[in-house]
Amino acid sequence: MSAKIGEKSNGGFATTLKNSPSTDEFIKGLWRDNPVFVQVLGMCPVLAVSNTAENALAMGLATAFVLLMSNILVSSLRNFIPKQVRIASYILIIATFVTITDYVIQAISVELHKSLGAFISLIVVNCLILSRAEAFASKNSIGSSALDALGMGVGFTFALFCLGAVRELLGNGTFFGLHFFPDTFQEWIVMILPAGGFFTLAIWLLIFNAAKARKSEV
Repeated sequence: MSAKIGEKSNGGFATTLKNSPSTDEFIKGLWRDNPVFVQVLGMCPVLAVSNTAENALAMGLATAFVLLMSNILVSSLRNFIPKQVRIASYILIIATFVTITDYVIQAISVELHKSLGAFISLIVVNCLILSRAEAFASKNSIGSSALDALGMGVGFTFALFCLGAVRELLGNGTFFGLHFFPDTFQEWIVMILPAGGFFTLAIWLLIFNAAKARKSEV
């Protein structure tokens, strides 16, 4: 009898954890509502800076940081920001954290800063960040907004890294600058060009959607 009660209790705990709102806020950005593979947001940096794994990871982490901090601040000030100027206020908040990120990247690596170029500044107008501030952070608590930002940020970084890894491997024959193929390997130059970005994105979209469809059938 006690074993059955224990099993029931454990099963109830697992179900509660799985269906926990806080857990769902984080997981949705990784899988169900992935900003790149599902919502197809922020395509400018996704295609422009994902020619290497290093650039893709750096841009993903920079965007995730700005998204997290702006969500927290917008949620904190949601009851004080007038509705008439909310979009302008959100952009000002986002721009502040983008400026901080820009200087930090420049201090860490000048070469990386040059590689990312103007796309660091363009994080200000990334529709992913502004949409999360308007659609979620302005209506929810700080904790939920932080989890939403973390999920979306990690999902965005993961998507960029997937593109950057494939494009660098096939386009340069390297991964984070390390050679993985023999000298006889012929690089696919097209993969590090804009056309390669569209091609790689299409392949990943196909794989991701096929995996989601297969999971829904199970």
